[in-house]
Amino acid sequence: MSSGIAASARPRSREPPPLFSPGLPAVHPAAKTRVPGSGKLAGMTDLSRRTVVKGSVLAAALASVPAAANAAAPAIRQSPGTVALVRNRLTLPSGIATGDVTSDSAVLWSRASAAGRMQAVLRAVDDAGQVLRGRGAFERVLRGPRATQASDFTAKIHAGNLPSNTRFALEISFEDDGGAAGETVRGTFRTAPDTGAVNGKGRTGGTGNGGNVPASYAQSFVWTGDTAGQGWGINEEIGGMRGYRAMHQTRPDFFIHSGDTVYADGPIAETVVEKDGQVWRNLVTEEVSKVAETLTEFRGRHRYNSLDANMRAMFADVPVIANWDDHETTNNWYPGEVLDDPRYTVRDVNTLAARGRQAWQENMPIADSSALWRPGTFDDAGQYQPARIYRKISRGPQLDIFCLDMRTFKSPNTDGKEAYTTNILGQEQVDWLIREVSKSKATWKVIAADLPLGIVVPDGAVNQESLANRDNGAPLGRELEIAGVLSAFKRNRVKNVVWLTADVHYCAAHHYSPERAAFTDFDPFWEFVAGPIAAGSFGPNAMDGTFGPEVVFSKAGRFAGESPRDGENQFFGHVQLGEDNSFTASLRNANGATVFSKVLTPER
Repeated sequence: MSSGIAASARPRSREPPPLFSPGLPAVHPAAKTRVPGSGKLAGMTDLSRRTVVKGSVLAAALASVPAAANAAAPAIRQSPGTVALVRNRLTLPSGIATGDVTSDSAVLWSRASAAGRMQAVLRAVDDAGQVLRGRGAFERVLRGPRATQASDFTAKIHAGNLPSNTRFALEISFEDDGGAAGETVRGTFRTAPDTGAVNGKGRTGGTGNGGNVPASYAQSFVWTGDTAGQGWGINEEIGGMRGYRAMHQTRPDFFIHSGDTVYADGPIAETVVEKDGQVWRNLVTEEVSKVAETLTEFRGRHRYNSLDANMRAMFADVPVIANWDDHETTNNWYPGEVLDDPRYTVRDVNTLAARGRQAWQENMPIADSSALWRPGTFDDAGQYQPARIYRKISRGPQLDIFCLDMRTFKSPNTDGKEAYTTNILGQEQVDWLIREVSKSKATWKVIAADLPLGIVVPDGAVNQESLANRDNGAPLGRELEIAGVLSAFKRNRVKNVVWLTADVHYCAAHHYSPERAAFTDFDPFWEFVAGPIAAGSFGPNAMDGTFGPEVVFSKAGRFAGESPRDGENQFFGHVQLGEDNSFTASLRNANGATVFSKVLTPER
């Protein structure tokens, strides 16, 4: 519903303006704060792409520009007969986000410009953004934790006991130690349908009264991976990371980031000469000028990505379900590895992973208490300590999401041809996955993986990064672990399992069937691959025949490392769940064009 419809449906003299506008701006407001092509912030003369910008300077500059309609102004204190004292209010330089949203809960996230206490306001609204009244009314003010330097001034609020299938207008701000309220940034999200609700009733179906009109079970989501990789960062001359805008325009209910949320191992230079001679001009900060080794540098990677206006706009409106993969730390890493890379002075991967993990957990709105970083668990000389990232997100009667962690418990990268089981998930996660998927009552069980199953992902000339090992015969090594999972699904009569992933920087649709496989003790299933969303394009890769994959569709870059400039070979996936429980998966490029679509109907 457009904002124009909302205006005509409600007399202006009697109704307040919507708390959020469901229409997408032609250009996100924050995108206008930089003079196109100049590399300069509006009103600033000392920042350019010819100078590597200090992260703190840039953050301060951005903080002076509104990140939403409610820009913060300085707080002025004045006593009689004295000169006014100006105190800068706290701002939200990285915007806001929500995550792991279920039928009754959500994680609210933001980062303050300095120490302060997080505050949030939730109000139930209709699809035009008007506050619901009467039976559908809901308003809650939440005071969260104090953001400090220990968490890079990030903070999260776990909002529970929320009504299902309800659209919320969200306001987040921080209050400084003197009690002054800072900038307020607005967003929105919708809770999932409730499995136990009669007719799926919620607060989104009406036009203001709420609670009386049956709300739809139907929902949609997008997924992708690979942000700011291979040196292709934020190029404001082409509109920044346009793939995020294309995803945002589909108006999804949530977004799965399938990993490589940052490229901590990929320096970003001010300019890159493309194959055709065009010059790609990156926004740069000090922290992205080298590989990340310190906690500050890992944190800086996340701060960098949030400078993109398209990403900030989408994250304010679309809940995130975040996975991690290798580039949050370094390329193709596994626990216990010692790097042989001259770019690094810190060669111990466990140390790097601890810092990368802390920065990732600080910046992702994840809900599982065992996956949340707690101050004191890690420090800048931290030791690598596995903690749960894998988790289940319930999205109502149609859908459960099972997020995997294919990094923390990974065995060393070898040729993958061991006659015994080696780890891609680890036994504890395998047991969890089999148990939780088998008892799921949802129609569709989506497994959100950070590595593909049948695609060969080399780590050098011999070793393998994923589980495929170039051998089309019986399962070996890591394949044995996944074979056990697939066999258990068949044994437990699990239906309607779909695997979604990214990682390989091209898009594909794979159908796995025992009729074509060396290993046959499993039921057929689909795997859809998307990405990159803002990184170099690659592929297509070779396939391993152990589980009988058929490449129904694939589309890759024109050449290895192709830039995201024209968006044609940047990809995301979109899923629409219909009222009839159909599962329509489409693969789309960063310009929004659909390149492949497949409708799946549920087995009974």
